[in-house]
Amino acid sequence: MAQSRVPVSQRLPDFPWDSLAEATAAAKAHPEGLIDLSVGTPIDPVAPNVQLALAESAAVPGYPQTKGTPRLRQATAQAMERRFGVTGLDADQHVLPVIGTKEAIAWLPTLLGVGEGHQVVIPELAYPTYEVSAKLAGAEVTRSDSTLRLGPSAPALFYLNSPANPHGKVLGVEHLRKMVEFARERGTIVVSDECYLGLGWEGERPRSILDPEVCDGDFTNLIAVHSLSKTSNMASYRAGWLAGDPQLIQELLEVRRHAGLMNPGPIQAAMVAALEEDGHEQLQKELYRHRREILRSALTEAGFTIEHSEAGLYLWATEGRNGRETVSRLAEIGILCAPGEFYGPNGAQYVRVGLTAADQQIEAAATRIAEAFGAASR
Repeated sequence: MAQSRVPVSQRLPDFPWDSLAEATAAAKAHPEGLIDLSVGTPIDPVAPNVQLALAESAAVPGYPQTKGTPRLRQATAQAMERRFGVTGLDADQHVLPVIGTKEAIAWLPTLLGVGEGHQVVIPELAYPTYEVSAKLAGAEVTRSDSTLRLGPSAPALFYLNSPANPHGKVLGVEHLRKMVEFARERGTIVVSDECYLGLGWEGERPRSILDPEVCDGDFTNLIAVHSLSKTSNMASYRAGWLAGDPQLIQELLEVRRHAGLMNPGPIQAAMVAALEEDGHEQLQKELYRHRREILRSALTEAGFTIEHSEAGLYLWATEGRNGRETVSRLAEIGILCAPGEFYGPNGAQYVRVGLTAADQQIEAAATRIAEAFGAASR
C-alpha cells in the first residue's frame, strides 16, 4: 500500500510576515498613512543604463545559458575584484548566475546533496531562508555564531552572513579566517551571504569570504552569495550570483541545467550593465547613508538603543522591552517594522527598522518618532 503524501510545507515554519497583519492594519489606519520600514525592498528607480540593456535584449528569442553569457561571467568576476577586492576569480570556473539569491539559498543544501542525517548551522540571528533551506532538504538545523560551541561535530554546511541581516554586524578578518580553517579541517561547506557587502557605514570594511586576506586565494569549500537587489535596486529582476569553489560551482551548474534554473536572457544583459558601471551603486549608497542618519538620530533621541548596525539596510533597535510591543507602539504612529523574533529567539527584545523608504517618508517617520516617543522619554 502506498504511503500517504506528506506536504513539504509541513516541514516549514509559518511565514513570518503573516503575523504582522494586525500591526499592518493599525499602521494603515494612521491619518497620515503607512510608512513601511518592515522589509528591505528597494524603492528607488533602477539605473537608466540597466533599463536600456534590458529593453535592448527583449527581442532575443532563444533559451539562455544556465551558466550565463561569457560577458556576464567576466563582468561578475571583474566587479568582485573592483568592488570587493576579490582576486583570482576565473570567469568560466568560479561564478554562476542565479535567479535571485533567496531562491539560490533556499535550494542550496538540496542541490548540494545535503539532507537527512546532515547538520546545517545558521547564525543565532538569521535571515529566515537559511532555516527554510535546511528544512526543505530534511537536514537538522543548529543555531550558532561560534565554531567552538559545535564541539567535534562536522556540519555539512555552515551559513555566514556579513554584513548581517537583521542586525548589521560585520565579521572581522580573523573571525572569517577561523571559519575558513574550520571548513578545511572538517570538510564543511561555508556559504557566505554577502548581499550587503557594499553597504558598510562604520568600523572595519566588510570583507568577502573570498578576500585573499581571508582565504589566501584558496576557494575550497567556500561559496559567496551576491545580489544586485539591494545596491542596484534590482530586486524585481531576480539578479544574483554565486562565486567560489570551482568544484561546487560546477556541481551546482550541472544540477541547475537539468532543472532548467536559468536567468532570463534580458536579465543577464541587465546584470552586465549593472556590473560594468559602479556610479549608480555609489549614488544609491549615499541615499541610504542619508536616510540612515535621519532615522538613527530620531530613534536614539527617542530613547532607543541601536546595536551593531554598522552596515546593511537596517537599524537593530530596542527599547528594552518585548519587540512585539515596540512593533505595536510604532504601528500606532503609522510606522511598520519587523519584530526581532523573526530572526531567532535572541531577537525577542529588538525590532528591525529598514532604510528602504523615500526621503520624504524617512523624514516623516523621524518626525512621528520624535513627537510620540520623544515626548514619552522626557
